[in-house]
Amino acid sequence: MSGTRPFAGFEWLIALRYLRARRRERAISAITGFSLVGIMLGVATLIVVMSVMNGFRDELVTRILGVNGHVLLLPVGRTLEEPEALAAQARGVPGVVRAAPLIEGRVMASSGPGATGVLVRGVSEADAMTLEALVSPEESLGRLADFGGERIALGSGVAEELGVTVGDSVKLISPRGLRTVLGAAPATVRNFEVAYIFRMGMSEYDKVLVYMPLEAAQKFFLKPGGADMVEVMVDHPDEIEAAVNRLAAALDRPVRYWTWKDQNSGYLGALRTERVVMFVILSLIILVAALNIISGLIMLVKDKGRDIGILRTIGLTRGAVMRVFFICGASIGVVGSAAGVALGIVFALNIRKVQAAVEWVLGVSVWDPTVRYLTEIPAILRWSDVGSVLALALALSFLATLYPAWRAARMDPVEALRHE
Repeated sequence: MSGTRPFAGFEWLIALRYLRARRRERAISAITGFSLVGIMLGVATLIVVMSVMNGFRDELVTRILGVNGHVLLLPVGRTLEEPEALAAQARGVPGVVRAAPLIEGRVMASSGPGATGVLVRGVSEADAMTLEALVSPEESLGRLADFGGERIALGSGVAEELGVTVGDSVKLISPRGLRTVLGAAPATVRNFEVAYIFRMGMSEYDKVLVYMPLEAAQKFFLKPGGADMVEVMVDHPDEIEAAVNRLAAALDRPVRYWTWKDQNSGYLGALRTERVVMFVILSLIILVAALNIISGLIMLVKDKGRDIGILRTIGLTRGAVMRVFFICGASIGVVGSAAGVALGIVFALNIRKVQAAVEWVLGVSVWDPTVRYLTEIPAILRWSDVGSVLALALALSFLATLYPAWRAARMDPVEALRHE
């Protein structure tokens, strides 16, 4: 048989014969089954976790970019003078889709017995109509068209904390009063009517954001005609560095640039680290299953010692014996990996239905948006991740078969038959 080609048909027949359990081989069959199930669960778990991590990052970035500028033009001094002129210049830069003056400040909001700290953002009525977070939130109450004058927009969390709805009055208190020669004046206190309530689906923002018309914000924060920054949005946020270079070349005044990656470097870094760590940790599940393949094949080699001796004496080469047991172990890895990929894809694509079913059965919420910022479990399946997980599982499975197969190939047929 030395002239036969590798992985010939008879080698597959012998391997598949060995994989079929008989009465006295049930222990080996059980180990084989556990190995297959372990690889399947490991692959499926990795695919689901990687999909959730992808979804979490993309949803988080999308929500952040929907409410925050991709790059902020900050003043070199304390206040940005002539912000409208600077915004008009920025709008003329290729790739810029939105540029708007912005005033931002933290104040105290109260209504009746309720009070909470909020982040006020002052934008013009026209610029508010271009904010995706306000125009297309997850839920809303009232009309954005009513925003303006002394009417403001609240995040749903702020409205719940204050116990207000559209048409109610909210008192805003700024600790920064006007400075005079006699010292600082008392805090600025003004009442505003709630015109619009929005929920963007990211609790961290819904609980603190308040939008105020720009002119009202200039009066409230004592910055007549000025602004804190110009908020710029571009068509390709992932290429923000190139956009900053174009802005720097086009603007005729010195400003500081603060990109969305700078603002959220902690979030992005934590997500990258968590993704890598989760991949490494969950890969151990596949590794353990691969070790079960080793133990199962070693037991199979020991059990089939007489068969190996007979096959060797009738002309089966060491390479053929090694390939037979390699096929046995690799088949477990391939079948387990394929089943795991199918299970993981189905689970990832239907994760919201699975979430709803689990919550219905247990009667409790498994996803707290106040802790995880998003209102539902996100999942984005990427075929590159599926390919990486599948390649890892197959590689570990194939490597796990090498030692038992090599051990079977080096078995002396005379010794194997002598001990039978």
